[in-house]
Amino acid sequence: MEHCNHNVITQKNGRQRKKVVVGLPHSESPKDTERTEMFISEMVVDRQLDSPIVESDSEDRIHLRVHRGIRTELGNVLLLLFLYVLQGIPLGLAGSIPLILQSKNVSYKDQAVFSFVFWPFSLKLLWAPLVDALYWNKFGRRKSWLVPTQYLLGLFMLYLSVRVDSLLQSEGGPNVVALTSVFFMLAFLAATQDIAVDGWALTMLSRENVGYASTCNSVGQTAGYFLGNVLFLALESADFCNKYLRLEPKPTGIVTLANFLFFWGVVFLVSTTLVAILKSENERSEGRRKDPEETQGVFQTYKLLFTIINMPAVFTYCALLLTAKIGFSAADAVTGLKLVEAGVPKAQLALLAVPMVPLQILLPVLISKYTAGPRPLDIFYKAFPLRLIIGLEFALLVAWTPSVRQEEGFPVYYYGVVLLSYAVHQVALYSMYVAGMAFNAKVSDPLIGGTYMTLLNTVTNLGGNWPSTLALWLVDSLTWKECQGAVGQTCASPEAVGLCVKEGGACVTTLDGYYVESVVCVLIGFAWWVWLGQKMKKLQEHSPAAWRCRVVTGYD
Repeated sequence: MEHCNHNVITQKNGRQRKKVVVGLPHSESPKDTERTEMFISEMVVDRQLDSPIVESDSEDRIHLRVHRGIRTELGNVLLLLFLYVLQGIPLGLAGSIPLILQSKNVSYKDQAVFSFVFWPFSLKLLWAPLVDALYWNKFGRRKSWLVPTQYLLGLFMLYLSVRVDSLLQSEGGPNVVALTSVFFMLAFLAATQDIAVDGWALTMLSRENVGYASTCNSVGQTAGYFLGNVLFLALESADFCNKYLRLEPKPTGIVTLANFLFFWGVVFLVSTTLVAILKSENERSEGRRKDPEETQGVFQTYKLLFTIINMPAVFTYCALLLTAKIGFSAADAVTGLKLVEAGVPKAQLALLAVPMVPLQILLPVLISKYTAGPRPLDIFYKAFPLRLIIGLEFALLVAWTPSVRQEEGFPVYYYGVVLLSYAVHQVALYSMYVAGMAFNAKVSDPLIGGTYMTLLNTVTNLGGNWPSTLALWLVDSLTWKECQGAVGQTCASPEAVGLCVKEGGACVTTLDGYYVESVVCVLIGFAWWVWLGQKMKKLQEHSPAAWRCRVVTGYD
């Protein structure tokens, strides 16, 4: 039996990380998951401060008794907020690219390739121990990673500002592989920056104000994503700008992707330089003791993760998490792209996320009242079929869209229907999300809560990523087209499509693979709900000992 040394692990996991998924409609996002993980991290920090270290001398005890108001650390709070805003910018930009690609008629297999851009935030746990363990102490444990990653983010954005137009408008269509490679690196660097900022947040703020770290996290990343996605798509849209922001119409939007990237690349480079020069990580704040940080060995951390996931209860739970979202994959990954394909302006689609923000803030608060008891997964189980039915409603919405389209666009009542559908989807999604997070917090071993929570959240995110990528990949394969107007020609491949057009014909879709996927996914989802959903509910009946890692009470 593997053992866990809690004296070391508590120190190692004094902070945690989170997970992205983007698009309309969206599934659980990193800014949501991080709130729970940050709360766990704060609990670990409190345990550290309550340890015998606090009793080292009377001066330290006096400092800890002094309540420090937020005004005394307003500069640190604003810096954290700004760093999280920067983190959200590349995530928002990455989320806007699929809509831009869809307007350029790329294949869904290309969309599947680009969807790998959203995987790094779900896989951070693989390299997070390295970020914790390797650093230059003189420069600062977190700045050793924060500064170089943000410089690289700025440089990548400047590079993209020069190349992005050619990548999107290359001969033969957008260069999806190159776009995926560059944006994958942006997401990887943003995830690494996130690990560093999360860790710095819990040492930059005093014990009394450390709760503001999660607020900075959720508010900052949400604001950054909004700037990089919703605001960019609106300002990039000629129709939106001509309708709402200009007196005289022009053929392009106010901004382009190239100059938007250039602007934020400069912001990254300038702000990172200022942080590197002006902000000392090892400074000793007035009236505040510097809390020690100890580093767990990389090997020991990976060994701990392996030990946790091999516990029977955890292994079963992880297997269920990896398969639970198959039923939602078509609705979550493809619906928004199908609406763009049907003619819905991408800027209007992105703006529908704005009125959802208050709902997304209130829903976790309201739902948490029902998940605070001993059986939070009961809410997960009850919301599951509702979310599946909404997936079918999304398919009907996509089928209805072309018939509603008018010469001047779509009527107001159409957007009202889309908004209502999206709102109901959010209720089901957040019911499942909050229930899952509540169960994760309930079963996580408190001695190693940070690592435990991050592992479960990582598996949860992967359970949403791989079905979405697969759903995008299969849309084209499940779509049936026939060549009309050219005898003896087919539309079975891009080459066949070209021959059909050359012979004077046209490829017409007879069966859209999206509808096939929607039905198949919902059937798989209901099968999972009937057989495996009950198994997930029964996990709540396990004794607490089934979720606890065997602990050694001291150093070997």
